[in-house]
Amino acid sequence: MNSTFFSTKPFEQPFLEQANASGHQLQFYGQALTNQTVPLAQGAEAVSVFGSDDLSAPILEQLWAHGVRYVIVRAAGTDNVDLTAAHRLGLCVANVPDYSPYAIAEHAVALMLALCRHLRQADQQLRANDFRLDQLIGFDLHGKTVGIVGTGRIGAVLARILYGFGCRLLGVDVAPSEKLRRRYDLRYVSLPELCAQADIISVHVPLTAQTHYLLDDQLLSCTKRGAMLVNTGRGGVLDTAAALRALDSGQLGYLGLDVYEAEKGLFFGDHTRDPLRDATFAKLLTYPNVLVTGHQGYLTREALTNIATAVVASLDAWTLGQPAAHELASPTAAALTKVMQ
Repeated sequence: MNSTFFSTKPFEQPFLEQANASGHQLQFYGQALTNQTVPLAQGAEAVSVFGSDDLSAPILEQLWAHGVRYVIVRAAGTDNVDLTAAHRLGLCVANVPDYSPYAIAEHAVALMLALCRHLRQADQQLRANDFRLDQLIGFDLHGKTVGIVGTGRIGAVLARILYGFGCRLLGVDVAPSEKLRRRYDLRYVSLPELCAQADIISVHVPLTAQTHYLLDDQLLSCTKRGAMLVNTGRGGVLDTAAALRALDSGQLGYLGLDVYEAEKGLFFGDHTRDPLRDATFAKLLTYPNVLVTGHQGYLTREALTNIATAVVASLDAWTLGQPAAHELASPTAAALTKVMQ
């Protein structure tokens, strides 16, 4: 199958090529999928995109006109895809939801440990030959209450890790897990109650209309004073301006982010020669109790291998006329007949 890959990072191309044992024709482009770059898909039967690409209805219509019939998102989140439009057009859409919950959960723990032990400040001081410890007093994770917002695949792995640290676990989810209750003594509560009790809050929910700015001024005001907030889920779940106000007031004591609500056009690129025009993001970087990573939670060899394998498996399935394992939108019967012709 002839496939065009958008937003391809140099580090992921070797993984995709190695996984391509079936011999699909893969065309790689570093550019994001936009109204200007959509012609690059001309002649391709499938496109593969990243979470920051534009798959709104007008773009999907252009992809269809160019002959594209399959769309694979190389990520779990698909809030950038108009699935209703895809279904109407007869486009198949699949994602990769299971690439590695361990990668994300472990990165969340890395942010927690780095913040609670002041590793960023310690490194800066040491490199300046300042070996004083006065400003580096941290705290144990053991015995702390951690609230997990979203106890799906990633949240469940995080619960397992933190249970090993000796943390008391609270959870919020639309589908509570009896397994987590039994195995890790995780107690489900309301979100305000979780925020009021948790020493650390870790966010692992998708971005939907219901979760956009889920963590706003009102909810952050409910947090235990001096609590730590870690978001490795989706940037738009947190109102960043509200988080800054909570940091300024001391309501939030620590903030760890691997995602940012306005990361599109900022993350994944080299901007060393560009002035930082995002005043909110620039302010985030001035706080000693804030640690930001550029959406690298998924960046492990294992996760990249799993993503590449899943993408090629979807291409294989569609070539054989079979549904992909993680298909989100399927064409109607009439459209499917048209697709397979």
